[in-house]
Amino acid sequence: MDPASDPHRALVPLLMRHERQIFAYIYTLVPHRHDAEDILQETCLTIYDKFQEFTPGTDFLAWAMRIAWWKVRQARQKYARSKVVFNDEVLEAVAHTAENMQEETSAMQICLAQCLQKLNERDRRMILTRYERGSGVERAAMVSGRSLQAAYKALMRIKQVLHDCVTNSLSKEEALS
Repeated sequence: MDPASDPHRALVPLLMRHERQIFAYIYTLVPHRHDAEDILQETCLTIYDKFQEFTPGTDFLAWAMRIAWWKVRQARQKYARSKVVFNDEVLEAVAHTAENMQEETSAMQICLAQCLQKLNERDRRMILTRYERGSGVERAAMVSGRSLQAAYKALMRIKQVLHDCVTNSLSKEEALS
């Protein structure tokens, strides 16, 4: 088969763009991270299998999250023995709220990315290092060449700058809508 004619070729960029959002959605509905990771894998396999049913130009994220919803429902039997099991009404309410928050979260992520680009290189590298998986303030201080105390102060200042920038950007967007 010619790779250019493979109908799944369009799937990879869509999954790469939305995988974190799909995972976050799943994780709001299950009790443990490793369970959410397992369900994400199952969801991705189903997305792959059913990709020919997806209509290009429609909302891929909404379609994928609907598949994730069904995968979570299937997995609920596994969690029935857990101490905390939500009834279907609560699960549906949480899922509905998570779906509605996706648009708002996406706008915030776009604004945050733009605001990060406005930081000077040293501050941007420091804040990104701080929030890398397995990293912390100590590593961010080392990477930025600051003392630990100076790093804490700098991170507080950077977070405030980012917060103000995102808030202002979202306010401007809302005013234009």
